[in-house]
Amino acid sequence: MDDQEALDAYSSTVVLVAQTVLPAVAAVSVRTRQGAGAGSASVITEHGHLLTSAHVVEGATAVELAFHDGAVTSASVVGADPLSDLAVLHTDGDTPPPVRMGDAAELRVGQLVVAHGNPRGFSGSVTAGIVSALGRSLPTRSGRVIDEVIQTDAALNPGNSGGALADSRGRMIGVNTAVAGIGLGLAVPINETTLEIIQALRTTGRVRRAWLGIAGSTVPLGPDVAAKAGSRVGMQVVSVVQNSPAAAAGARAGDIVLSLDGVAIADPTALQRRMVEGAIGRRMEMTVWRNGALVDVVVEPQELRVR
Repeated sequence: MDDQEALDAYSSTVVLVAQTVLPAVAAVSVRTRQGAGAGSASVITEHGHLLTSAHVVEGATAVELAFHDGAVTSASVVGADPLSDLAVLHTDGDTPPPVRMGDAAELRVGQLVVAHGNPRGFSGSVTAGIVSALGRSLPTRSGRVIDEVIQTDAALNPGNSGGALADSRGRMIGVNTAVAGIGLGLAVPINETTLEIIQALRTTGRVRRAWLGIAGSTVPLGPDVAAKAGSRVGMQVVSVVQNSPAAAAGARAGDIVLSLDGVAIADPTALQRRMVEGAIGRRMEMTVWRNGALVDVVVEPQELRVR
């Protein structure tokens, strides 16, 4: 294939993805007590549900949607989750067919992606690029970290937040959420975890998470400990929040967490993934390495309260 053929194939793919996804992407206008804001959202169900970024609709008193075909309708915020920076909207007005959901776990570095949204008020905009990196971490305004974030060089600007990042098959595999610098955009991935969050927001308007009250970092394990833990790394406890479930269980700074409820814990992300709604109020055995010995402590996670 010569350069012209490659360029034609690239352009054809971007055009097809834009034609497939763009009709389902709306420009979002938000009014708050502090003023006005804007972003993007994507239709995800045939019943008027749209997905956007939580920070786009934070403090919203009124939300308006404008679609690529010129249709304008009002919407309400069904639920928002600042910890994942995702929110679900609903409108009683007519909406285009929903976007197809993909799985960010299938992405590869270098793969073509197309960003859809409304940067700086220019509705119906499309930019293309590649997956620059996978597995990035993104701190949210709440202080919690979103894992497995997609990094792309597709141009993103204010107003793109909440819009769809699509793969070459026209499937939504991410939600544009941040502009980290020139040529560096980030998107919350569509994966098993985020689909559960979206479902919770649709049905209950919120996401419940468990909390232990410990902070840690990944550390390598010595050969003897690694053999017992079945892993070469563990999570060393850096701090324990006073009066937290971890403190009540006797966890200490310096402990190396090896497993929780029989599941290996290799890093803080692995622990965070275990803090789901089903863990709230459930007694769980946490195995730690302390002073050269394995120690079991029983923890009972509480519900995480987001201010």
